[in-house]
This record gives sequence, structure tokens and C-alpha cells, in this order.
Amino acid sequence: MIIIVSGLPGSGKSYFASRFAKLIQADYINSDRVRKNIFPASSYSEKENASVYDEMLELTRRSIRQKKNLVLDATFYKNELRKKFTDAAEGDIVFIEVAAEEAVIKERLKQKRADSDADFEAYKLIKQQWEPLRGHRLILISSHENIRDMLRKALDYLKLRNDKRAYC
Repeated sequence: MIIIVSGLPGSGKSYFASRFAKLIQADYINSDRVRKNIFPASSYSEKENASVYDEMLELTRRSIRQKKNLVLDATFYKNELRKKFTDAAEGDIVFIEVAAEEAVIKERLKQKRADSDADFEAYKLIKQQWEPLRGHRLILISSHENIRDMLRKALDYLKLRNDKRAYC
């Protein structure tokens, strides 16, 4: 199963996704880490973003061939990007969108983060380009102290999804 965790910079998606991957014992791919491996100095240009997603897609295909569960952590801000991963997963994919209030995001993006160089300007740029997710997904609202609740909701969502699939 492939789980895509999407959201704007500063939404809390990486904080959630890394913990969720550990909880469900899935492999974890973070776009910020992929970006740093490819581009030590990030510009967040369209060309750079395309290279990051292409590399993530190749790593996803490898996980699928190895029949591993995988949590992907990136903005996934365009439908075209999401479709590439949906096609690769052949339908065995779950979307979780992480969101937060803009004031919370602004505060978070002022802090130095280990892997991400995204600042509030990057947030505003990606927000302008954001294409809403289509179809079924779980939306989690991230605050300062609700990670346990987010993890529980995500586990419940996966269980519900798997229960429904068993009866189809």
C-alpha cells in the first residue's frame, strides 16, 4: 500500500508522516530529503520540483516491486503529480492531507528545520499553485499538540478503508 501525505509547507505533514510510517512499519520517503540529496542549494523551481518528484516516483516503483508499504511525504500540490503516483500504485493508494491554520504555518516556518528550507515565501508560492485533491482522502488538521489524535484518526481511516475493500 502506498500512502501519500500531502499538504502545504509548514502544515505539519512531515512531522505526522514520519511518525505514521514508524507506527505502521512502512518505508518513508520525504521530498525534502530527496531534494537535499539532488540539490544541496534548493530553489523550489518547477524544474527542480519535477526532478524531486521523478526521483520519488522511481523510489515508489522500487517499493511496489518489493511489495513494501510506503509513506510518501511531499506537498503533492498538483493533480498531475498525484496521478503519476496513483497510476504507479495501480489503485492501492491512500491520500492523507495535512492542513493547519496560516498563523500556525507562519510560526512553524520561522523555525529552522532539519530537512526543509521552505520559508513563508515558498508556502505562499505553493499555495497559489495548489490544486485541490480530488476523490477520497482523510483531512487532518495539525495544531501544536494533536499528533496522537492525528495518528489515531489515520489508523482508523486505514482500517475503515481496508474493511470496505474486504467486502467489495
